[in-house]
Amino acid sequence: MTEQPNETRQQRAARRVGEFPPPPLPLAVPVADSHTHIDITVSEAGGGGRDVFGPDPVSGALAAAANAGVDRVVQVGVDVASSRWGLAVAREHTAVVATVALHPNEAPRLPNLDEALRIIEGLAADDRVRGVGETGLDTFRTGEEGRPAQEASFRAHIAIAKRYGKALVIHDRDAHDDVLRVLDEEGAPDTVVLHCFSGDAAFATECVRRGYLLSFAGTVTFGSATDLRAAAVVTPAEQMLVETDAPYLTPMPYRGRPNASYLIPLTVRALAEAKGTDVDELCTAISRATERAFGQW
Repeated sequence: MTEQPNETRQQRAARRVGEFPPPPLPLAVPVADSHTHIDITVSEAGGGGRDVFGPDPVSGALAAAANAGVDRVVQVGVDVASSRWGLAVAREHTAVVATVALHPNEAPRLPNLDEALRIIEGLAADDRVRGVGETGLDTFRTGEEGRPAQEASFRAHIAIAKRYGKALVIHDRDAHDDVLRVLDEEGAPDTVVLHCFSGDAAFATECVRRGYLLSFAGTVTFGSATDLRAAAVVTPAEQMLVETDAPYLTPMPYRGRPNASYLIPLTVRALAEAKGTDVDELCTAISRATERAFGQW
């Protein structure tokens, strides 16, 4: 489906059609979903999140994930409200840790960016917050006029991640060179995660050389994703994470339907096939890399 620059999240949710896909064969070796939006999944995905996951949809979504061999998740903040929500959920559920941030699309829209960043920094100090992100660069919706605010926000998030020793979770949409430039200018934190990695093998090789962690989403299963699978091949398993970005980026054969953490096995198996490696061995490596990024749950 074609994504439109001016769509709201609600409009994008309305385009996801059909029910949640059936659960895949569970993984024998558990992994974590390194990037998900539980709040959006249960409230917006196809309009049916609460029906699918029961009267307590957060607990239901986590139980569905655990049944599929996805025993931990990273709940990712995109604004002040979702960051606060994610921290509250992480305090309540041992299977959840949180990240906090202002999404690149949010930064240009805020009447007081500095105040929002102060709130994010306050949240980042909590032990249940393990990352700062998703932050980065993406002018698809904001246009070039949004770039100055995005870049200022990105630099501020880098500083917060370094101050509190948290992983930096980067959203990079068609901005590979600029993302690396800003990281070089500011000095990267010890742990950098490229969320929903979207580069080719050459960009992956550069990120690996820098010691960054590359998180692959359901996009790696798409038929057109030849370059992305090539990037997965050159990414060492010890620098590889896996994610849903739920409710978005549902893996094949369910592209266009709402996504959730329990569908991670489809992406893991596609990665193992691309790399020519054993699924269980890859899961073990991914789990270790995820704990390197976000610590013990």
